[in-house]
Amino acid sequence: MDLKFDDKGLITAIAQDEITGDVRMVAWMNAEALKVTLETGRATFFSRSRGRLWTKGETSGHFLRVRAVHADCDGDTLLLQVNAEGPSCHTGRPTCFFRSLDAEGRATDAPLPPANFLSFLEQEIEQRRSSTGTKSYTKALLDGGASKIGEKVLEEAGEFARAIAGETNERVASEAADVLYHLLVGLRLRGVSLQEVLSTLHRRSGVSGLVEKASRSVSTD
Repeated sequence: MDLKFDDKGLITAIAQDEITGDVRMVAWMNAEALKVTLETGRATFFSRSRGRLWTKGETSGHFLRVRAVHADCDGDTLLLQVNAEGPSCHTGRPTCFFRSLDAEGRATDAPLPPANFLSFLEQEIEQRRSSTGTKSYTKALLDGGASKIGEKVLEEAGEFARAIAGETNERVASEAADVLYHLLVGLRLRGVSLQEVLSTLHRRSGVSGLVEKASRSVSTD
């Protein structure tokens, strides 16, 4: 399939975080920008205002490392799967899409940036940390520290193990949700981001589990 550039020789390019799936930014490419992107692995676009190519991060250092480029079914839009080095918006935000529209179409800054659901849940858990409410279960867990959260993780993991051994799929999904939630709370307590966890899984992709585990073994000799 041939790509469909518009009458100005441009095509829309959407940058999506390969790890989280979040949309980072949208810009334009011409054929040369696409060629440079594919050759260098760095997202390079065409600036309509400056009339030249520009590489994302060339001044800020916040490059977008391109892992794959896909075309949509009509061939008139590109999807770049990227690993982002720092924020992607010139405002310093992770994504350029941080404004929400109300019913009248007015745009205002959103209290939380758009994200996939797990990232959104991670953000909500962080907000609960500073909550002044007395009935926040999440805050109670965080205030209880590692021992309280650890006990709940073990409890929920046990319930999940029993569910997969002989309960309904609905119960399996419910118990898995409990495990994921408490894992996220524990990660927030330690200041470890979900993206760090997903990046670790990503690095292990394609590597034998036995080989990977062996590489983490520490000799006591």
